[in-house]
Amino acid sequence: MNATLAGIAAALLYTVASAMLGRQLLRREKPRAPVIQALGGLALPLHLISIHAQIYQPTGLDLGLFHISSLVGWLIAALAIGMSLYKPIISITVAAFPLAILGLTLSLFAPSTYTPGNLSPGAESHILLSILAYSVLTIAAAQALLVAVQDRHLRTHKQGLMNALPPLQTMESLLFSLIWTGFSLLSLAILSGFLTLDDLFAQHLVHKTLLTLAAWVVFATLLTGRYLLGWRGSTAIRFTLWGFGLLLLGFYGSKLVLELILQRGA
Repeated sequence: MNATLAGIAAALLYTVASAMLGRQLLRREKPRAPVIQALGGLALPLHLISIHAQIYQPTGLDLGLFHISSLVGWLIAALAIGMSLYKPIISITVAAFPLAILGLTLSLFAPSTYTPGNLSPGAESHILLSILAYSVLTIAAAQALLVAVQDRHLRTHKQGLMNALPPLQTMESLLFSLIWTGFSLLSLAILSGFLTLDDLFAQHLVHKTLLTLAAWVVFATLLTGRYLLGWRGSTAIRFTLWGFGLLLLGFYGSKLVLELILQRGA
């Protein structure tokens, strides 16, 4: 199948699923998980065909900003659908699918300025762990926003989305499960970087490294506070969003500057 057509078909399926879920949430209806999962499940292999064609080039891997964004979007959508099969959290796809659409659309229609090349196995492992960690913590940030909305509605005695979401305790439990998973992957990514890469503090990487380490400290503080002091609610939400914000700047900031402003591959 043509990779561009596969990508467009995947984007359309994500869009239909997002529209259906959004309408159900606005109407305060219980989301029809099987339909959303089926549409997302059809989109995932088509999206993957597009990603494979874009990243794997004759001269090596094209890990440009937009292609990485498409891969991250695919992982976020896949993780969200996978988790929804075991937990009542199909509502998280209301954020996951639009992110997948954005990454996929940019990769299809925005030109890449990255120079493809071959990477060592250690570098490939580091990149894979970094992308996995970022994807999981992106879902955690989206979950934190849903918990914030749910908590506000509880405090103001509004029904709103309450009828369409699981109990707040379940939502918070899932949030910390996501944070623990993302934090573990982030720790492995940082460790693999120090073990396999020689230039983590080179001029073009120092900002990414420092921001990633700062994000690690924020998430470590949150998990320690959760274990020792029982942190939850607004404190957990703030720390999650702070950590994700730092990670977002570290993950995308340097690539954005190097590839789009300085026109250099990173």
